[in-house]
Amino acid sequence: MALSRRDFVAGGAGLMAGAAFGFRPGPAFAQVVLGDIRLDVVSDGSLTLPGGFIFDPMPQDELAPIIERFDLSGDVLTPPCNVTLMRSGDRVVLFDVGSGPDFAPNAGTLLTSLEALDVTPEDVTDVVFTHAHPDHLWGLLDDFDDPLFSNASYMIGQTEWDYWMDPDTVDTIGDARASFAVGAQRRLEMIQDSIAFFKDGEEILPGVAARATFGHTPGHMAFEVRSGSNAVMILGDCIGNHHVAFARPDWRSGSDQDQDLAAQTRVALLDQLAAEQMQVIGYHLPQGAGYVEKGSDGYTFTGQI
Repeated sequence: MALSRRDFVAGGAGLMAGAAFGFRPGPAFAQVVLGDIRLDVVSDGSLTLPGGFIFDPMPQDELAPIIERFDLSGDVLTPPCNVTLMRSGDRVVLFDVGSGPDFAPNAGTLLTSLEALDVTPEDVTDVVFTHAHPDHLWGLLDDFDDPLFSNASYMIGQTEWDYWMDPDTVDTIGDARASFAVGAQRRLEMIQDSIAFFKDGEEILPGVAARATFGHTPGHMAFEVRSGSNAVMILGDCIGNHHVAFARPDWRSGSDQDQDLAAQTRVALLDQLAAEQMQVIGYHLPQGAGYVEKGSDGYTFTGQI
């Protein structure tokens, strides 16, 4: 999938541009340093999705020029999966844990990426979930169905936990996502004795505040990591791609569980991020990190300011 010139791309030019505003080359896609907080964006591989998974609810005649502009296939999309690793003091924090081996054949590479940074599963002190979709949660358990991050404490939004642990969810989520509900409940049950819950606006760790970004899932959370006047927003999937989610955030997307609410969330968040020029880390954004710019015809994702 070719990317537009303004995207934060791999390679020497992209890395040099990234270094100019706080991203540094290395084993991770990008590194953001905020005071004593270091954030590394590492890969869990990628997904292969039918284009209709995102595009089906959209007006197809208006969608076509966006697909052409970003040189996308309307049939198959291959979004990256980017996990955020935060190190601050004695804390080693993962925001989401990737797919593990059971969801997608070209995903589940998180442990290899962490090894390149000399981080082992036993080093992780905290795991924070944006939401409980498979590509964010199913890497939780090892081959023996024990928690892989054996020394970690876990955190998830209260609304998200309540939704996935509701026994009725498997029957109401729809056939296409029923396996998501079964898989989420099985994994979350394994950590229910060591998980804490939070709500919108709470500081869940020093310098890390939860931001409600509901819609993609009923309790989806983003996280604002701040040191003084500098901040970065870990988006999860509330802004789920670098193309149509920016060009037409008001459109309903097939990837969202509550499509209308998710669109409202995207528009409001993009407005904030563009106005504040806050760095963003997105789970499915190319190279993981960049900025939001607002133009006369929508928004763009860029690694340049």
